[in-house]
Amino acid sequence: MARGYDKLVRDAIPAIIEDDGETPVTHVADGEEYGNRLAEKLLEEATEYREDGSVTELADVLEVPHALCRYHGVSEDELAEKREQKAEKRGRFEDGIVLERVEQ
Repeated sequence: MARGYDKLVRDAIPAIIEDDGETPVTHVADGEEYGNRLAEKLLEEATEYREDGSVTELADVLEVPHALCRYHGVSEDELAEKREQKAEKRGRFEDGIVLERVEQ
């Protein structure tokens, strides 16, 4: 019986499925589809981290921005620089500040 997934998976997943005696049906996403699938994967992995909270799930979350950098033709160093610039201008998330509202 077939199980449906319709999601971007890590490159080695089809071989792992074959090693388990099953047959994966796949296609290669490219162009805009690939970008959209990466965006979906980012949300999927973030949700899994939120539910699980493990470092393993956090590592999965981090894999997606690396792929997004390659997709957008941006080096990881460039991304780190943008991250640092934004942190210098707007701060980080170290103090746990929750903005409840802005009153006038």
